[in-house]
Amino acid sequence: MSSRRIIWLTARREIRTRMATPTYRIGTILMVVVIVGLTFVIDIVGGGSAQRVGLTGEATALAEPLRATATTLGDEVETVSVTDARAATRQVRDGSLDVLVASTPGGLRVVVDERLDDGLRAVLTAVARERALDEQIATLGGDPAEVGRRLAGVRLDVQALDPEEPYAGERLAIGIVVGILVYVALLLYGQIVAQGVVEEKASRVVELLLSTIHAWQLMAGKVLGIGVVALAQLALLLGAGAVAGLATGVLSLPASVAIETFAWAVLWFVLGFFLYALLFAAAGALVSRQEDVGGVTTPLTMAIIIPYVIGVSVLPSDPGNGFVALLSVIPLFAPMLMPMRLAIGGVPAVEVVVALVLTVALVLLLVRLTGRIYSNAVRRTGARITVRDALRA
Repeated sequence: MSSRRIIWLTARREIRTRMATPTYRIGTILMVVVIVGLTFVIDIVGGGSAQRVGLTGEATALAEPLRATATTLGDEVETVSVTDARAATRQVRDGSLDVLVASTPGGLRVVVDERLDDGLRAVLTAVARERALDEQIATLGGDPAEVGRRLAGVRLDVQALDPEEPYAGERLAIGIVVGILVYVALLLYGQIVAQGVVEEKASRVVELLLSTIHAWQLMAGKVLGIGVVALAQLALLLGAGAVAGLATGVLSLPASVAIETFAWAVLWFVLGFFLYALLFAAAGALVSRQEDVGGVTTPLTMAIIIPYVIGVSVLPSDPGNGFVALLSVIPLFAPMLMPMRLAIGGVPAVEVVVALVLTVALVLLLVRLTGRIYSNAVRRTGARITVRDALRA
């Protein structure tokens, strides 16, 4: 039987075993529900709702200017004309209206239940000043409508020396989310690889398997199978989040940009998984008890945690940080930092190419190196084996 066939059979066994567990199925469903639910919560909370403004008396004429000014200032109001001021006051008290506005000789009288929202205060102040200006222009014999048209035609010519990337806020949020998902997936499935190796080694199952196949074939099949399981889960989570975000309007960036971002995330997860899974498999082969797994995998865990912490700490405030850019081309750090930077945008193509080439080269090197460690250590039980002994056994 060819090596390719053996590796695929081993991988298929891992895929069926892992995906059939209730933990995997229930956990995946729960994570999808959480991601989609959070998207809807963000849409409801972040989107806000229009504030209801009651207008009475002469103030009813301010409905259109009030809505226009609110839109200009990035707010949203809904105007309601009321005839009974007392009934409207009761509506303010019970929450049916947010504010009640009446006209006075000196400006506007605003009735609120507890306090006036700062954004709405700015809108009402601007409308009151515009109204006073129109009255003064009319008193002096001018045409307020003509003055308004002249003012509306005024434009600002802004020259940005360092223009912001389009959809920078959304890209930053996506970058952080992608970083979190890749971080959790690498930690979780890296440990699963190591624990799986130790489980087979402790139960002597590995001795039966190695009587018919080579050790490197077993390791390659195990890494490939668990990688497919992990990739399926990550792709499902990213897809669910993208669909929910675009459907609710939380993500306003073009669908092509979202797809490109998630495609980069999947690619870097695949590279990162094989890089770390090979290391975790070799580390697991060095010990014979589950209790010892944590000791041999701690350096690998820290290699995943450190770039994640740096990324989520530095990139939100300084997306173009040079230190992070340098770390993102180093193979051990690239799977965590590069997809976050790519999601934010503005990464030079040469940095992406260098990071890809170095990471792929390291993966190919680790195939031989970790394969030797795994082959020499997986048959030995008892005390922990050092890396040096495993390499020269």
